[in-house]
Amino acid sequence: MNVMRVRRRSGAAVAALLLSIGLAGCGSTPNDESAQWSPDKLYAEAREEASAGNSERALKLYERLEGRAAGTTMAQQAQLERAFLLYRTQERAQALSVIERFLKLHPTSPAADYALYLQGLINFNDTLGLFSSLSRQDLSERDQQASRDSYQSFKQLVEQYPASKYAEDARTRMNHIVNSLAAYELHVARYYYRRGAYVAAANRAQQVVKEFQDSPSAEEALFLMVQSYDRLELTELRDDAQRVLRQNFPDSTLSSTGPRKPQRAWWQFW
Repeated sequence: MNVMRVRRRSGAAVAALLLSIGLAGCGSTPNDESAQWSPDKLYAEAREEASAGNSERALKLYERLEGRAAGTTMAQQAQLERAFLLYRTQERAQALSVIERFLKLHPTSPAADYALYLQGLINFNDTLGLFSSLSRQDLSERDQQASRDSYQSFKQLVEQYPASKYAEDARTRMNHIVNSLAAYELHVARYYYRRGAYVAAANRAQQVVKEFQDSPSAEEALFLMVQSYDRLELTELRDDAQRVLRQNFPDSTLSSTGPRKPQRAWWQFW
């Protein structure tokens, strides 16, 4: 019995010693001073860190501010600035996630127009990256969703907030997106035509005419339809396409020159 008591006392002593060591360790861990900062202080420090290029620190401060000032306009501002900083540091998916959450939680916010603009801008810049890598991929498998998502964000901005200071730039970017999407579809149509896939070429060219009839690519798309239908011996469809081409582009010279060859890399639309 005495032996058992001694062992129990020894075990209790060891446990107490380990606990005291653990508490000492915790006490020596430096606290995060920002835990005691006011929302105003957090915001000022976050902006200062962002300006200094300390993005990781700034993002943490913005996130803490969102929780500390929940339900206030300052929290909304922190959310938007965090989204912009994520966008600037190439964290596109996270930036879009923050923007989507903002629009869901604050659909009537005075900053909703900016949120839509930033959402469109993130996808717009991703579109540029998308085009820069197309030459290394199978053109028939390329996804254009980022371009279309960008367009929809800008369109929503222009329709809901026509007087917004971001609306004019959004309209300009919408026009770029339409032209780039049309140019992409036209390039794919050429790609198929040159490889003898005339049905696919005609279908992609027809898509340009239907969706982007006001784009600079519409003229050549009609001409490719004429050429493709001629190769397929679909004379009625060929003649219809030829009629539409002459009606809409009476001065077109494509019938004598053939499909145009871009003077620069085909994805360089800007």
